[in-house]
Amino acid sequence: MENKGSLLSSRGARIAGYEGILGKGFDMYVKDPYEQDTNPQGILNLGTSENKLCYDIIHGRLTRPGMNSLAPHLLQYSNVQGLESFREEIAKFLTEYARAQNPLDPEHVVVMNGCCSVLASLTAVLCDSEDGYLIPTPYYGSVYPDSWLYGKVRPVHVQLDSKMSDGESRPFMLTVKKLEDAMTEASKQGIRVRALILINPHNPLGDIYPAHLLKECLDFAHRYGLHVIIDEIYMLSVYDGTFASVHSLDRLPDPERTHIIWGFSKDFAMCGIRVGTVYTQSQEVRKALNQLACFHGCAGPVQQVLSHLIWDQEWINNTFLPANRRRLLKSRSILVNGLQKLNIPVLKSSAGLFVWADFRKFLKTQTFEAEMDLWWKLIHEKVYISPGQAFYCSEPGWFRLVFSDTVNKIQLGIERLQQALGMLAACDGEDIPTLVSGEDSMPEPENIDSDSDTSDELKDLADTTQLKKIAVY
Repeated sequence: MENKGSLLSSRGARIAGYEGILGKGFDMYVKDPYEQDTNPQGILNLGTSENKLCYDIIHGRLTRPGMNSLAPHLLQYSNVQGLESFREEIAKFLTEYARAQNPLDPEHVVVMNGCCSVLASLTAVLCDSEDGYLIPTPYYGSVYPDSWLYGKVRPVHVQLDSKMSDGESRPFMLTVKKLEDAMTEASKQGIRVRALILINPHNPLGDIYPAHLLKECLDFAHRYGLHVIIDEIYMLSVYDGTFASVHSLDRLPDPERTHIIWGFSKDFAMCGIRVGTVYTQSQEVRKALNQLACFHGCAGPVQQVLSHLIWDQEWINNTFLPANRRRLLKSRSILVNGLQKLNIPVLKSSAGLFVWADFRKFLKTQTFEAEMDLWWKLIHEKVYISPGQAFYCSEPGWFRLVFSDTVNKIQLGIERLQQALGMLAACDGEDIPTLVSGEDSMPEPENIDSDSDTSDELKDLADTTQLKKIAVY
C-alpha cells in the first residue's frame, strides 16, 4: 500500500518547520541587497553581526607569500579534532590573548566549522532530549536552533529586563539570584537543567561580565552540578579593557564541566571562513565531540592558513588589533550619534559590533506584535535591523543595530531610519524625528575613515563618544 504521508520523520518535520527571525531578515536582505552603484535602493543591512571594516588588512595578511602553501597531507584525511599544528597555535593564541593562568593544552582544543557547530554539538552531548539549559535573556538568537534542531534541548530563560532593582547598576543586569529563581521555576515545571550558557562579551547587549560575576556564576553551576558553556567569540572586540576570559580566572570550581568557545568570525572579521573552537578539559566530552566533528570538520588548508595568521602576534598586536579597534570605535560613534539625534536611547556598551537601542516609544502598543509591525515597516523602508524578539528579549521595543560597516552605510542607515520613523510619526500626528544640524551633526566620511589616530586621539574618541551624552539608562 502506498504511503502518502510526510516524506520527513517527525524529527525532520520539526527541523524543517523552524523559522527564526534573524534568518528571515537575512533572507530578505540577500534577495535585495543594497549596493551603492548597482542597487542603491536595496535593503541596507544593519542587522547581521559581521565586521566589514577590515577586509583590506585581512586580505593583505592572508595574501602574503607563503600563506597558501599546500602540503600533501592537507589534502588527506586528518585528525577530526583538528590539525595538531593548528590546535597548538590556538592554544598559544588563547593563552596569550585570553590571559590564561597557565599555558593551555592543545589536546583540550576541538576544532569545528564554526561556533554554531560547536554549540550544537556541545548541547547534544551534554544534554538529553527535552533537557534544559539556563541562559540569560536577551541572548544571541541562534543559540536556540543550535541546541533545539539537533538535540531537542530547550532553553530555560533567566529573565533580564530594563527595570533596575535595588543594588543593580544597569539594565538587563545578571545576578546569581536571577539564576536561582530560574532554576527554581524549571524545577517546578519538571525540566531537568543540565547546563548554564553565558555569552561574554554579550550579544546583543554589548555587556562584559566582570570577573567576580563569572566566579559567582561558576560557583552557582558547581552547586547544582551544571555544565557551563561560555561563548567568548567577541573576546577581542572590546573597547575598554575590562574583559576577563574564563581562562584568566585563578580557579575553576569544576574544570571538567567548563567549556569555552571561541572562533574567528567576529574578532578577525571573517564570518565566511567558518572556524570555531572549544576548549574543554574533559576527555569524555572531547571524545563525544570528536565523533560529531566528523560531520563538522574544518578543511585542512583553512586550518593551515589560520595557523600562520595567529602565529604572527607582531601583526596582530601592531597592525590588526589597533586598526580594527579604531575603526569600530569610529563607526560606533557615528551610529550612536545619529540615534541620539533621533532621540533613541542606547544602552552603554563595552564590546561587540552592535548597540542595543530602545525603540519602545515608536510602538503603537507595548506588545511584541507592535514590535514586529515596526520591524516590517523599517524593512519596507529598506533598512534591516534586528528586533528584540530575535534575541528572546522579555520586553518589546528593543532592537540591535550593527555598526561594523562603512561610514556611508551607517549614515544612510540613520537617514532611512529617520524617514521611516518620521512617516510613522506623521501617521500618528506626532512630532517627526529630525537630525540635528550644526556642529553636532554626523562627521563627513573623510573625517572618519582615516587610520591616522594616535593612541591619545583614540582615547579621546572613546571619552567623547555620544554614548556619554545620550539618554542611557
